[in-house]
Amino acid sequence: GNPTILATFTVVAALMPMAFVSGLMGPYMAPIPVLGSIAMVISLFAAFAFTSYLAMRIRPSMAQLEKAEQAEHASNEKLDRLFRKVIPRLLDSKAAGYGFLGGLVLLFFAVCTMFYTTAVTVKMLPYDNKPEFAVVIDMPEGTALPATANLARAVAEQLREIPEVTALQTYTGTARPFDFNGMVRHYYLRADPWLAEIQVQLLNKKERKRSSHQIAEEARALLAPLGRDVGARITIAEMPPGPPVIQAVVAEIYGPNAVTRRQVAADMTALFESVEGLADVDNYMSQPYEAWRFVIDTQKASTKGVSTRTVIETLSTAMGAYKITDVREGSALEPTWIVIEAPLALRANPKALSDLPVPGPGGTTLPLAELGSFERIQEDPIIYHKDLRPLEYVVGDAVGRLGAPIYPMMEIDERLQDYVTPDGQTLSGTMTGKPDDEGLSAFEWAGEWTVTYETFRDMGAAFAVALVLIYMLVVGMFGNFLVPAIIMAPIPLTLLGIVPGHWLVGLLTGKNAFFTATSMIGFIALAGIIVRNSILLVDFAIEEVRQGIDVREAVLRSCKARTRPIMITAFALIGGASVILTDPIFQGMAISLMFGVFVSTVLTLLVIPLGCVSAADSLREIAAARDADAAKS
Repeated sequence: GNPTILATFTVVAALMPMAFVSGLMGPYMAPIPVLGSIAMVISLFAAFAFTSYLAMRIRPSMAQLEKAEQAEHASNEKLDRLFRKVIPRLLDSKAAGYGFLGGLVLLFFAVCTMFYTTAVTVKMLPYDNKPEFAVVIDMPEGTALPATANLARAVAEQLREIPEVTALQTYTGTARPFDFNGMVRHYYLRADPWLAEIQVQLLNKKERKRSSHQIAEEARALLAPLGRDVGARITIAEMPPGPPVIQAVVAEIYGPNAVTRRQVAADMTALFESVEGLADVDNYMSQPYEAWRFVIDTQKASTKGVSTRTVIETLSTAMGAYKITDVREGSALEPTWIVIEAPLALRANPKALSDLPVPGPGGTTLPLAELGSFERIQEDPIIYHKDLRPLEYVVGDAVGRLGAPIYPMMEIDERLQDYVTPDGQTLSGTMTGKPDDEGLSAFEWAGEWTVTYETFRDMGAAFAVALVLIYMLVVGMFGNFLVPAIIMAPIPLTLLGIVPGHWLVGLLTGKNAFFTATSMIGFIALAGIIVRNSILLVDFAIEEVRQGIDVREAVLRSCKARTRPIMITAFALIGGASVILTDPIFQGMAISLMFGVFVSTVLTLLVIPLGCVSAADSLREIAAARDADAAKS
């Protein structure tokens, strides 16, 4: 009755604060507390309404019930003998009792060091198994379109060697239809002749053994020599499993002037390239390049009766930048544009374009050379701003076993200790906000780290709120402040299973099992589940105390009676979570639930009895208060 209701609402309280996660991860997290809470309430209703009804309607024969009762009694007797050997020894011997508790504390800190030693690595979200990825090609600025197209074709031919690739589509000098990832990375602006993209389609994940990330890693190794040969940067853009970012590792370089920023960004790029765990290193600085510009002599054009607009339209048409009209083919949703352009040999030669006929008054034509001249100019570099502050971007992707951005970021921070900027500053990076002084060189870490920080910060705050809510609920039920603390004591014990569980799964599968945001969700959900087990043990012990049983004996009887249903619940959760163990996104949640609930359940059956005996007076007070309430009613 009451313990079951309270246990249900503790799980709801553990899940609900996740609805307040901010940033891009908010919409990804929102369904979990909503659907999880609804499922818990429905399961509570089903337990009271349907389970009892079906138990009466579909019940085995008395002979079968007696046989099941005998088996359960025998099992409980074995458990009773086990608990009467272990728990009294921990209670009677101070060395054993304090040694057990001290061992748990030491084990907790030892498990936490697995993060520090990278035995268990932390990542926002693991690599997903998508049916596609993209190859982004950046030739040196000023490269002609045919040269870019040649490299794109060579890249496509290399990609055809990968057996899982089913289709390719190249886009040279124009942007491909962009998705959410492309929108965040501004791929829709890639319209220069030295830029290209290739969309790669893969076999269905059920028809291939390798994940899309493994295939992308092979593609990166295959294409790297092609990029080095021509001085191009070839980036593998995988579909993100969660919120997209500019790139996994991003350094936003700030400084007092453009020259200093560009120099620091160039040095940072070289540093990125020297770090083993980084690939696809690039920066957003455009290199100086020359271009031809036609300068209209407005006085001559006006004298000859030709408008500036006519000159621009004529030259744009010859260069293929002017859309004449469009046609619709069949049921196509998008129109097909008609573009007229001069042959490449003419477009690439300013002298040849000088003879381009320009419409004049009265149906006459004039050569372009009579209306102006071509001048060779140097294009200005692109200037990026963020929050009205100029900056430069240096980016890269975290690869290898330590595939999370935080690890190469820490290595870069360590290497920067001896670096001095052109303005005489020791370069320091901020993790959670922009540098304060705009007049000094500094940088801010961004990219996947920003999403990771915001998510774990909000989830940590949500977990703290969840613990307060759970504590308030338990205090409301027992009318005591000490017993709820004992009930919640096993919550940290879940980490004793969660963290080694990630290490063990990685060891058995040969693949790194990251501690991810879904792992954190599993940890938070376990808080409510473990509290439920503790409530069942403590409530049964209090009811035994009301019958005049000594607290120590009441605790032993509670372990005897409640261990079986608690373990059944734990194994049911393990079985349910095992279904998502192979899912690349929710594997972390499965590991947390499976290993966390198993280890913490076993330890709860020892920690709670010790805590109850230590707080024997509180249990007697609660029992007396219940007797008084029963007498009044």
